[in-house]
Amino acid sequence: MGFWIFMLCCNLLMPALMTVFGWVFLHRPPREINGMYGYRTSRSMASKEAWNFAHEYMGKLWFRLGLALFPLTVLAMLPCLGRGEGAVGIWGGSLCLVECALMMLPIIPTEKALKRTFG
Repeated sequence: MGFWIFMLCCNLLMPALMTVFGWVFLHRPPREINGMYGYRTSRSMASKEAWNFAHEYMGKLWFRLGLALFPLTVLAMLPCLGRGEGAVGIWGGSLCLVECALMMLPIIPTEKALKRTFG
C-alpha cells in the first residue's frame, strides 16, 4: 500500500506542475523573451505579441488539462490498488509516460494558433 501511495503522489506531480505553470503563464508570464524560461519556440519568440499570446494560450490549456488530470490520475491508479510492487511500478510508470505525452500535446494547438494569428 505504501508503494501505491508513493506512485500516486509521483503521478500527481505532472497534473500539479501543469496546473501551477498554467496559472503562472496566464497571470505572470515571463516579461521578456528569453531562452531560459517560458514557452520557447521559434514562433512564440518571433515578437513580444506572439510571446504573450503563446503564454496565455498555453497557460489556459495547461491549467485546464492539469485540473482534469487530477481526478483521472487517481481513477487510473485505482485498478492496481492492493497489487504487488512490480505491478504498481509498471502501471504507475506507464501512467507517467501517458501524462508526459499529454503534457506535450497542447504544443500542437498552441503552435497552430500562433501560425493562424501571426502567420
